Amino acid sequence: MIEIDARGLRCPQPIIELGKKISTMNTGDEVTLLSDDPATDPDLSAWSRMTGNTYKKISESVFLVTKLSER
Repeated sequence: MIEIDARGLRCPQPIIELGKKISTMNTGDEVTLLSDDPATDPDLSAWSRMTGNTYKKISESVFLVTKLSER
C-alpha cells in the first residue's frame, strides 16, 4: 500500500503531494493520505470532482484515495 504522510503540512500542500504521487500510479491503485490539516477533507472533495478520482475518509486524519482517471 502506498502512503503519503502529510501530517503537519497545511493547505494546499497535502493535495499537491497527493497529485505528484498519483500521477505516477496506475488506474485502480490506492494511496493512503495521512493529513491533520482540517482543510484536507473539503480539498479532497473538490480535487476528486476536478480529477475524476475518488476518496474515502477513514478517520479524521486518514483518507483512502483511488486513482480512477488519467486527468
